[in-house]
Amino acid sequence: MAEAAAAVALYGYRYSVYLRIARMTLAEKGVDWTHVEIDPFAETIPADYLALHPFGRVPTLRHGDFVLYETAAITRYVDEVFPGQALQPETPRERARMNQIIAVADSYGYWPMVRQVFSPRVFNAALGTIPDEGVIAEGIAKSHTVLGALEELAAGGPFLVGRTLTLADIHLAAMMAYFTAAEDGRVALASYPRLAAWWAGIGNRKSLIDTDPGLPS
Repeated sequence: MAEAAAAVALYGYRYSVYLRIARMTLAEKGVDWTHVEIDPFAETIPADYLALHPFGRVPTLRHGDFVLYETAAITRYVDEVFPGQALQPETPRERARMNQIIAVADSYGYWPMVRQVFSPRVFNAALGTIPDEGVIAEGIAKSHTVLGALEELAAGGPFLVGRTLTLADIHLAAMMAYFTAAEDGRVALASYPRLAAWWAGIGNRKSLIDTDPGLPS
């Protein structure tokens, strides 16, 4: 496909879960790309970035003269435009399940698992901030609801949907990596055998390891 040969740039904040999801997808498809650092939490977002993404969030993909934002749109586009192993199931039901898991992670999992558990316990602690135990406890309680739902949806094998890696695995893996960086998260996950077994395998995947941004110092 001729359009696949165009240069790829990915704009995003190095510690962003959603940037990592996009990076993992590019890695799984074997796509070379360049990174442009954008901090969405900065007081001022560069005007040239707002011209690409009017909401100032991350990530944004530029592929030649084509600009795309919203992680779910980016990952599906990358999967469909570039050659390599397909990351979306062929059957309608499996594709629907993949989309459902991604939506659950986005709508219900990101805030408690990442913002209420990982951020105060691990990320902010690395910056010297004392964790708010009340926020963490609330995050863990809400995370149990999410984990319970995902436990029911998971296929029960090495992948969440079907027999091969899909965008659902990539999407949830990036969040789970942060969640389980906190001991609270690891303890919570252990109560869900399907998810725990899935994480034991996917947590060692090269694309996940290679996109680990580390912690601020």
